Amino acid sequence: MTEGNFVDYVKIYVSSGKGGKGSTHLHREKFIEKGGPDGGDGGRGGHVYLVGNKGLWTLFHLKFARHIKAGHGGDGGGDRSTGADGEDKYIEVPLGTVVKDKETGETLFEITEDGEKRILSKGGKGGLGNWHFRSSTNQTPRYAQPGLPGVEMDVILELKVLADVGLVGFPNAGKSTLLSVLTSAKPKIADYPFTTLKPNLGIVAYRDFQSFVIADIPGIIEGAAEGKGLGHYFLRHIERNSTLLFLVPVDTPDIKGEYDILVNELTKYNPEMLDKERLLVISKCDMLDDELKAELKTELDVAFKDVPYMFISSVAQQGLTDLKDKLWKMLNE
Repeated sequence: MTEGNFVDYVKIYVSSGKGGKGSTHLHREKFIEKGGPDGGDGGRGGHVYLVGNKGLWTLFHLKFARHIKAGHGGDGGGDRSTGADGEDKYIEVPLGTVVKDKETGETLFEITEDGEKRILSKGGKGGLGNWHFRSSTNQTPRYAQPGLPGVEMDVILELKVLADVGLVGFPNAGKSTLLSVLTSAKPKIADYPFTTLKPNLGIVAYRDFQSFVIADIPGIIEGAAEGKGLGHYFLRHIERNSTLLFLVPVDTPDIKGEYDILVNELTKYNPEMLDKERLLVISKCDMLDDELKAELKTELDVAFKDVPYMFISSVAQQGLTDLKDKLWKMLNE
């Protein structure tokens, strides 16, 4: 999937169909002059459904389909004939799509399973025909119910990437490079900040034909939770990751300080982030010899007593097998 085709946020207008009106028909046929009321009911208006599709990874197909309308119900007829139901509309969305009311910001529901079908906008009920209103005192009612109107609404669809592991780090920390060597994903890699403008997903092949999904989240900077940089726009994707992998380059002046900034931004966005499993990975360690690595390890043992950490080099392919083992263990504990 190209970067421009990844769409994780769309606003759409949906309108269900209105119900058909009931009939006021009176039965007439040869030799039966006063057959009485036999007006049928109107058909219901069409619903607008959201359907989960595990084959979709983006909301791109809705980017240019901003108005979705279901069909109107047919009117009732004579001989107690019910009008046809309006045509239903089905909107397929990827798993992890959250639906919000644009006006109130309220979260309506979320699609999490393949084939899951939820009504987004319910069609109007068809009106009753005059056959329902006959009585001993009103044997020829000449009125029927109109159909109920459909529901019109503006909704926001937000996709939250479903991945087991989320890569968190500053721009140029090496997240895309790590993703490219752990998986067959082909993210854009360059030596300038904010190379990655959209989340990238990759599947890590593990032992015995097992696998897990890892997501490269665009770089977070200090103040991301308040809207600075690109990070605030993609922080929602990290909510779905069961394990967070904090990637900090070894040439960073203050490893603990950079880690604390990242944790602080995630916490300000959603305090529940603190409950997730965390792993600190020091990247670009091919720059260190054994003596420097031992010296750094002594410092990190003091600074990170409760957070496990590892040394790797994506370019030199160092420590990647141990990293896979550690992630697999964390995901399956």
